[in-house]
Amino acid sequence: MANIIEFSGPVLVSADQERRGLWSIDGELTFERPVAPPDRVLDGWVLPGFVDAHCHIGLGAGGAVDEQATLAQARADLDAGTLLIRDCGSPGDTRWVQQRTDVPRLIRSGRHIARSRRYLRGFGHEIEPHELVETVRKEARDGDGWVKLVGDWIDRGVGDLAASFPAETVKDAIAAAHDEGARVTVHCFAEDTIDDMLDANIDCIEHATGLLPRHISRLVEQSVPIVPTLVNVATFPEIAAQAAPKFPEYADHMIRLWERRRERVLEAFEAGVSIYAGTDAGSVIKHGRIADEMKELHDAGLPPAAVVHAAAWGAREWLGVEGIIEGARADVVLCSDDPRRDLGTTAELKHIVLGGNVVR
Repeated sequence: MANIIEFSGPVLVSADQERRGLWSIDGELTFERPVAPPDRVLDGWVLPGFVDAHCHIGLGAGGAVDEQATLAQARADLDAGTLLIRDCGSPGDTRWVQQRTDVPRLIRSGRHIARSRRYLRGFGHEIEPHELVETVRKEARDGDGWVKLVGDWIDRGVGDLAASFPAETVKDAIAAAHDEGARVTVHCFAEDTIDDMLDANIDCIEHATGLLPRHISRLVEQSVPIVPTLVNVATFPEIAAQAAPKFPEYADHMIRLWERRRERVLEAFEAGVSIYAGTDAGSVIKHGRIADEMKELHDAGLPPAAVVHAAAWGAREWLGVEGIIEGARADVVLCSDDPRRDLGTTAELKHIVLGGNVVR
């Protein structure tokens, strides 16, 4: 017998489209009423499962973690309603996670690609500039259509943030990824790094704390989205305090970036830059914090409907994963109220359905 779930509440197909009458039959969504009665009836405002567009499954503070810890991370995200993850760098091979049906769907980026001795130890490939193009080609072939670069990090010789690789080398590397059919996203804290990445035809910018007015029109013109990871940026004062005794210029820079974090995001949003929700969970950020990131985006000035778009409908369309359409996999969450008006309802979900299985 078929496993049938009826969703009795309003169905939010998109930010501005609402309808009634949705069912899950053996894990697939349909708007056609089945002949057989449902096994369960779930009430609430229905929308696609949330997307964490910057997450690290299989990564801990010291590098790769074991399978048990990896599953615990994925399940924490699931419990928060995150049903689709774009992994933005993991030192372990997490393809096995994609074979499971009890954790969020996973889009892998492979390992971080960083400059030698210029990133967190044990996280990524640490290479020299002459190795960048071929390393990017390899990761483009091994990942799920995404490559992750570390665009800048503290340069202890300079005493401040500095680009990881020469601009021309980055341009060649991104072109190589595009030749392989992959998109490239990049960790960017500093201002000048964003210029280099836009010149190189980058596909997405993570953090984007150095965003300036001169960048915004280019982001719109080149259709480059940002993933601000504001719950991660909230840790900048702590990072600065630890670094200040040895690297005061870097510490001051990090504080300035933190102080303008919300202003930057709002300016980008108002100009039409695409923004997606990502927590940067994995190293110091705990998993399962998508609702916190959504609140941060709202605190920056984005209206609730735009925030939910950044974490649901818009993010899925950007990543090429279906939302609520006929025949789609039944990955949905149910809120007690309309999240387009009351964002707080996303932090206390009534139900979570993964692949037609009621998780909550």
